Amino acid sequence: MPAAITYSTVPESIGPAGSHSVAHLAIRDWHSQDQPREKFTDQGAAALSDAELLAILIGSGPVGQSAVDVARRVLTLADNDLGRLASLDWRQLCQVKGIGQARAITLAAALELGRRHAAQAPAELPVVQSARQAYNLARPAMLGLKAEVFMVFMLNTASRLIRQVCIGKGGLDGVIADPRLIFRQALLEGAASVILLHNHPSGTLRPSQADDNLTRILAKAGAFLQIPVRDHLIVTDSGYYSYADEGRLP
Repeated sequence: MPAAITYSTVPESIGPAGSHSVAHLAIRDWHSQDQPREKFTDQGAAALSDAELLAILIGSGPVGQSAVDVARRVLTLADNDLGRLASLDWRQLCQVKGIGQARAITLAAALELGRRHAAQAPAELPVVQSARQAYNLARPAMLGLKAEVFMVFMLNTASRLIRQVCIGKGGLDGVIADPRLIFRQALLEGAASVILLHNHPSGTLRPSQADDNLTRILAKAGAFLQIPVRDHLIVTDSGYYSYADEGRLP
C-alpha cells in the first residue's frame, strides 16, 4: 500500500530578507497513487479517508490550497463527525472558505443520498454456496472485458455476499493481485471467507502456472488469518473453472 502523503507547504522562493513565499503542493503534483480520484479507481472507495472522499466532491480549492485542505475544514466545522456533517444546512457549509453555494449544495445532496440509503431496509444479501452461483454473480461485470481483472467476493458466516471488490486490473494475459490488499479489505469488511475470481480474455479455462501459484499463496494467507479462501474461479464469457470443484484448492 502506498504511504500516506504528508500535506504541507513547500518553499517557492526566498526573499531578500530571508522570508519565504510558499505555495501549497497541488493535488495534481502528488504521486498518482495518492491523488484521491486515482486512489479511488485503483484501490476502491474504502481506501480513502473522509477528507479525500469529500475532496472528490469539492473538486478543487482556492488559490494555494487543495480540495483536501477545503475538505478538512468542512470536517472541522462538524467536529469530524459525519453524522453531524449530514445534519448541517447547505448555508452553514458556505461558511467554509472555498465552498460556494454550488459546492455546498453538491455536498448537501450527497449527504442526503447517504442518509436516505441508510434509512432504507437492507436488501437480502445473495447466498454464494457454489462455484456456479459465484460465476452467475460475477459474469455480468466481467463479460466482454479485453483485459484481466481480479475480483474478490467477501462473504459473511452465512455465506452471503457482503461486498464484491475489484482488487486489480491488468493486461491481456495477466493481473497483479496483492495479498495484502485483498486481506486488508476482507478484514475491513468483516468477511468470514472469500472467493477469488479473475477472467481470461482469451477464453481459455485452463489455469496457468501463475494462477496456481497465486491460488496457493492466497489460500495460505487466508488460512493464517482465519479468512479461508473458499474457491478461485477463472471466468470467461462461456464458462468457468473452479479450483474447489476440481479438488485443487490448497
